[in-house]
Amino acid sequence: MRIDIITVLPQLLESPFQHSILKRAIEKGLAEVNLINLRDYSTHKQKSVDDYAFGGGAGMVMGIEPIANCINALKSQRTYDEVIYTSPDGELLNQKMSNHLSTLNNIIILCGHYKGVDERVREHLITKEISIGDYVLSGGELAAAVICDSIIRIIPGAISDETSALTDSFQDNLLAPPVYTRPAEFNGWKVPDVLLSGHTKNIEEWRHEQSLERTKQRRPDILE
Repeated sequence: MRIDIITVLPQLLESPFQHSILKRAIEKGLAEVNLINLRDYSTHKQKSVDDYAFGGGAGMVMGIEPIANCINALKSQRTYDEVIYTSPDGELLNQKMSNHLSTLNNIIILCGHYKGVDERVREHLITKEISIGDYVLSGGELAAAVICDSIIRIIPGAISDETSALTDSFQDNLLAPPVYTRPAEFNGWKVPDVLLSGHTKNIEEWRHEQSLERTKQRRPDILE
């Protein structure tokens, strides 16, 4: 899988891909992540990529010209399955979406910034808009990192124990059950007896019941 991230702040995105699961997946050749500086595609002498909005109003707007130049240059080299724009009013990221995106070959992620992008970018160049929550960030770089993490970690081979990803929250539309480790008792707080029983069927039933109950209490909207 190849992910090309278009950003005005490439340095901000370097760290997330230099550690842990994402780093190992990249080193294994399971994923390739490229940080592309949008300013390199600006025709302005100062390499600016934003301008004032027509009609006035506060805030600057990312211009269509450098974005189109960048996306067209990338598309001239390969075919992309999705051109994603990170936006507060995009489709809310969920596990089902991440699962689907992880099966694709080539993705572009355009990081929003300033007051947003020229609407013509969204109308003609973007194929999918994604939000990571009902709040506004200073820019789309952190959202892009979240999207990439949610995708790359479930590519087969990214996690040494692939069954671990399959039991994460939301994979079966339920929250994950509580987990425990040694010691079996601490400060008088005990691990549930069923987890110490060694009875696989009973443990699986307990975990499913706990997942269902936790989801009812904390995220009833998922069950609905």
